[in-house]
Amino acid sequence: MRRETLILISAGGRTEILTEIALTGPEQEQGLMFRTGMAENAGMLFIYEQTHDLSMWMRNTYLPLDMVFMRADGTIARIEASAEPLSDRVIASGSPVKAVLELKAGTAQRLGLKPGDRVDSPSLKAAAP
Repeated sequence: MRRETLILISAGGRTEILTEIALTGPEQEQGLMFRTGMAENAGMLFIYEQTHDLSMWMRNTYLPLDMVFMRADGTIARIEASAEPLSDRVIASGSPVKAVLELKAGTAQRLGLKPGDRVDSPSLKAAAP
């Protein structure tokens, strides 16, 4: 997968996150499944062709994750904190979104991220309508 550094912009400041970019169907299906570790300021950014209501789950994902759902302009729409590993529970975006950033559980809280904050990503900007 391609990698890029994106910037999370919140009341707490700006934080660089080294991300893997999941653009294709197979990359998105694989996601972070079967991984057993993740660096503190690392993540995976899933970018979809169309903005839509999105559902995810944690099947075969060993790490607890924060899921940051965002609109095409990079605005955070919703955060699912500490998604339970190995769960089939459906995690919904709650509104139409263009992308999801998966981070190590606790990262969103540590950085003070909340809905309305922004993600600055060259790949997300390139994919915007």
